[in-house]
Amino acid sequence: MSTPALRVENVSKMYRLGEVGTGSLSHDLNRVWARLRGRPDPYAQVGAVNDRAGEGTRDFVWALRDIDFEVGQGEIVGIIGRNGAGKSTLLKLLSRVTAPTEGKIFINGRIASLLEVGTGFHQDLTGRENIFLNGAILGMNKQEIRARFEEIVEFSGCAKYIDTPVKRYSSGMHVRLAFAVAAHLETDILIVDEVLAVGDAEFQQKCLGKMKDLSTKGHRTVLFVSHNMAAVRQLCPHSILMNQGTVVNSGETTAIIEQYMTLGSAAEREVSWAADARPSGGALALNSVRVCDRNGSVETPLSSADDLFINIHFELAEAVANLRVGISVLNSEGVLLFLSSDFAAAKPGGTRSPGKHVSRVRLPGRMLIAGRYSLEVHIEIPRTQTLVDGVLCNFEIAEMAHDNWGPMLESRTPGVIHPELEWQTFMTSES
Repeated sequence: MSTPALRVENVSKMYRLGEVGTGSLSHDLNRVWARLRGRPDPYAQVGAVNDRAGEGTRDFVWALRDIDFEVGQGEIVGIIGRNGAGKSTLLKLLSRVTAPTEGKIFINGRIASLLEVGTGFHQDLTGRENIFLNGAILGMNKQEIRARFEEIVEFSGCAKYIDTPVKRYSSGMHVRLAFAVAAHLETDILIVDEVLAVGDAEFQQKCLGKMKDLSTKGHRTVLFVSHNMAAVRQLCPHSILMNQGTVVNSGETTAIIEQYMTLGSAAEREVSWAADARPSGGALALNSVRVCDRNGSVETPLSSADDLFINIHFELAEAVANLRVGISVLNSEGVLLFLSSDFAAAKPGGTRSPGKHVSRVRLPGRMLIAGRYSLEVHIEIPRTQTLVDGVLCNFEIAEMAHDNWGPMLESRTPGVIHPELEWQTFMTSES
């Protein structure tokens, strides 16, 4: 069995909120003495989890708690989770920027880290000088850096400004040069934390391709943190899901992404509000949003083979002209699949009378693949007023059942939709 590139064993990291140290010299000495004896921190409090949503009642917080995993050599692993889940703290521990409060980290090889824009750059040095500086920090000698210098500059696209101080670079140029250095110098593990989001779309695709090449051809281990689920799915066969400083799950990326997108929220196919809490704007108040089958049921699973219906119930206190009710459907990665509205059906230029209304739209069967989806409702008077914006409802599509149409489609059908298109097959005498 090969030695893993890195192994994390029961790692925890605790911070004191608002102050450096424990607040007194005697407490700091007690903490150091406990650590030297291999004892737990005497000032750590059990149960103080890293929850940004709640108001803190204690001076200490566990940013990470009992993290345990290992990554094999040459693997590309995604690390995903909400803001504040502990992802960046974990990467700082792996990069040895800070030390864990408890636990051990075993690293086999040299690490290059991109934790924020311009990591390791000296602002008064030129791009050329920073390439050599970064290489030296990573343990490379001058000959090794020179051998890859032209390749680094070409990849970064900063040749014109290579002798300009990096303090005059844009954030995108910072990232380009920093990633080029980290990716082309001889390190065993590359850690990337969201910084690629600063670059343009072309450079992001270029970086994703480079990281895949590093793993498959160079046997380099890559840890990739991003909120771009499409990029994580494209790059990482396996991922780790974190929440409130702990590892929730790890495994195949598609399953982990689906778990992440539903973390803390159930699929609610019907959302309604009390009279005093309804989303509203102007003369309109939204009563409910309902995703159901053709029989109006929200209880039974929705099959990808069957039509589904979206009913939007709203009430008008007065007549409203040019009202448009629309929906946006997003998949589990947050990718917008399509927009639709009832503007044409409602006759542009027409006026809707006061009272209760229902806008209903049918989504044809065999259009959406199995998975979880989010529905956003938008109601507006175009170019005049937005009345309701982004009201959310979640629903889930199950695999289609066997029928005369053909075999059941797999739940992992490639792509984001599978519409039933009209095909014709016929013989022809044309060459």
